[in-house]
Amino acid sequence: MSRQIFAIIPASGVGSRMKSNIPKQYLKLLGKTILEHTLSIFLAHPYIEKVVVAVSKEDQYYPEIALLQDSKVKVVFGGETRADSVFNALQNVPENAWVLVHDAARPCLKRSDLDKLLQIEDEQGGILATPAIDTMKRTQDAKMISHTEDRSTLWHALTPQFFPAQRLKKALSEAFAANAVVTDEASAMEFLGFHPQLVAGRADNIKITRPEDLALAEFYLTRND
Repeated sequence: MSRQIFAIIPASGVGSRMKSNIPKQYLKLLGKTILEHTLSIFLAHPYIEKVVVAVSKEDQYYPEIALLQDSKVKVVFGGETRADSVFNALQNVPENAWVLVHDAARPCLKRSDLDKLLQIEDEQGGILATPAIDTMKRTQDAKMISHTEDRSTLWHALTPQFFPAQRLKKALSEAFAANAVVTDEASAMEFLGFHPQLVAGRADNIKITRPEDLALAEFYLTRND
């Protein structure tokens, strides 16, 4: 592969919904932290040149993670939001490179999904996603149903999300200037009028958000399919 590929892992959140006294990326699964499981996926891939991990300035735990001392890893400080953390990390990525942005709390990503995403060459980029399978309801006041959405055009956005670094940096910068809502990297690209590609990914690429997700992630990590 001729492109330079960097990975960014924003890991400066506290994960308040986990109800834990430490940030969720440092909780243990099968003897390793969630962050170590996630980081290992990218360090093992031959096409990924470097991994930039964005941590909080108040983070007391990252110095204890030996894997963050790997020569392919650069640790930077994140910002107040995920988008701020990604933007800060992008300052350490060459402008002509492509960048994969992946949630620190998604440790179950399979190599096969990562390889599919890396096949994208269109400079609008793309993301891993899964089609919505549940009936989707729109609310009118957060308690009452307004109507049922057509799920045939709805997808759940996953990570990694894959874009040219310079284009993503510009998209985030302009979204910030306009006070636009940026919930993921694709939404910043959409703000500039781009239409990233949807790459169908596996449903076991879960984001650990609540305590009950830990057992499910542990189950997925022990499977080899």
